[in-house]
Amino acid sequence: MKALTKLLAGAAILTSATAASSEELTVGYFLEWPMPFLAAKADGAYAEALGMDVNWVAFETGTAMSAAMASGDVQISVSQGVPPFVVAASSGQPLQVLDVAVSYSENDNCVVATTHEIDKDSADELASKKVAVPLGTAAHYGFLKQMEHFGIDLASLEIVDMAPTDGAAALAQGSVDFAC
Repeated sequence: MKALTKLLAGAAILTSATAASSEELTVGYFLEWPMPFLAAKADGAYAEALGMDVNWVAFETGTAMSAAMASGDVQISVSQGVPPFVVAASSGQPLQVLDVAVSYSENDNCVVATTHEIDKDSADELASKKVAVPLGTAAHYGFLKQMEHFGIDLASLEIVDMAPTDGAAALAQGSVDFAC
């Protein structure tokens, strides 16, 4: 907790021009990713350490965090994701990386509806299927690499931009064939 408090304190200093007028720091984060900082968030330790109110806003994608930072609604994001950061910074958004907190390589996979009975040996059957994937995210990058690995032509797929929770719901309802 001390490391993240120092990190947020540094971010508060970096964003002091924005935060000074409101005496509030708005932090974007992924609610679905349980991380140790959430305990300190819950007990108000960050606000106490920073000497200002900390407004925590949950997001479903790193691209949504980038948009909120671009508009000035959010001053810092925790766990934004590397691909959304790269996309935003490459397009000219003045973002800076303060720390890389976690790697989640085991969570970057696509899930195929069991009704299709598709596995790694029959992955070519994914061609012409409908997939839910949040564009511009680590999941999107992983999806592209997986399709490349299995030789699936992206033009053969119907790709729908959906946040992970929406993609999971669409998969459960049978609205998409697989989700990432």
